[in-house]
Amino acid sequence: MLTFVGLGLYGTRDITLRGKDAVDKADYVFAEFYTSKLLGASVEDLEKFFGKKITLLSREEVEKGKILIESASKGNTVLLVAGDPMVATTHVSLKILAEERGIKTEVIHNSSIITAAPGMLGLQHYKFGRIVSIPFPQENYFPTSVYDFLAQNMKMGLHTLLLLDINPRPMTANEGMEILLKMEEKKKLGIINGDTLIAVVARAGAPDAAVKAGYMKDMLKENFGPPLHTLVIPGKLHFAEAEALVKLAHAPKDILEE
Repeated sequence: MLTFVGLGLYGTRDITLRGKDAVDKADYVFAEFYTSKLLGASVEDLEKFFGKKITLLSREEVEKGKILIESASKGNTVLLVAGDPMVATTHVSLKILAEERGIKTEVIHNSSIITAAPGMLGLQHYKFGRIVSIPFPQENYFPTSVYDFLAQNMKMGLHTLLLLDINPRPMTANEGMEILLKMEEKKKLGIINGDTLIAVVARAGAPDAAVKAGYMKDMLKENFGPPLHTLVIPGKLHFAEAEALVKLAHAPKDILEE
C-alpha cells in the first residue's frame, strides 16, 4: 500500500492524527520537499518525532516512482509531503501509476497554502482564478506564461495566487514582484505597475506568520522576514474583502473607496 500524507504548513505537530497513525504503521517512510518545504522541521526533526527512518527523495526519484512502487509492493509505504499531497500533479501521476500496478493507495489531506493564503487575507476562495508559479529566471530562460495567466485572471476580475520558486532557495516576495515588473517590460500589456495592489503572505502556518497588502511601489521597499513567501494579486474586490485587506493586512484605506 502507498499512502500520501500531508504534513501541513509548518512543523512536526501539524500532521493530522490519521496521518501520524499511517506513519506509525508504515514499513517504509519517504519524504519529498522539492514541491514545498516545511518551515519549522527538517528531516531529522521528523525522524525524531516519528521515531522512524525517513528517506528523502529527489524530484527525479518521485517522478519516476520506481523506489516508491517497489517499496509499496513489499509493505506499507508512506510518502510525506509538505502541505497537501494532491496539490502537486506529480503526486497525482504517482497515485495513478500505483493503482495501475495493483497497489492500493490512500491520501491523507492537510492544510496547504492554497487554502491558507486566502483565509489569512480575508479573500473569498471561490473568487480565485488559475494558480501560477514564478520560477527563478535562468540564463537564456525567462518564461512569461505566469504573466499571461495573470492577465486572464485579471480580465475576469479574479484573484491570483502566485507561488514562488523554492529551488535552489526560497524566492522572496520582493524578488517575485521584481520579476513580475520585468515581465511587464517584456509583454507590455499594462497589467502590472507600481500602483498594482498586491498582498504578501509570509510564513503561513508559523507562529510568526504575517500578511501585508499595499501598492507594489511601496511593497518593494518592505522587509517581509524569513521565507516562505507567497504573493496574491487581488482582482475585483467585494467591499467585505477590501475591508479585510485593510484591517487584516494593513492595506491602504483608499481601496475601500474604489
